[in-house]
Amino acid sequence: MKEIQLKDVKATLSAVVDRAVAGEPTVITRHGRREAVLVSFEEWQRISKVPEFADLLLAFPGEASDIPARSRKPARALRESGA
Repeated sequence: MKEIQLKDVKATLSAVVDRAVAGEPTVITRHGRREAVLVSFEEWQRISKVPEFADLLLAFPGEASDIPARSRKPARALRESGA
């Protein structure tokens, strides 16, 4: 991943964006500190999407029998019984 100073990004923004679109993110530094990363919009969408819990469950590769049966009451049953 390439690093470039903010002052240089200002002068070459179009080229930095072109590199990001081509799949090469760029770290932008200010006074020697890493401050930001420029990535393509497509990459940002990919990494910023948080999957829904239901989608994770649906993606489970095993069979229902792979999940052990619960030997304790569900939390709702515990709250309702006052335990």
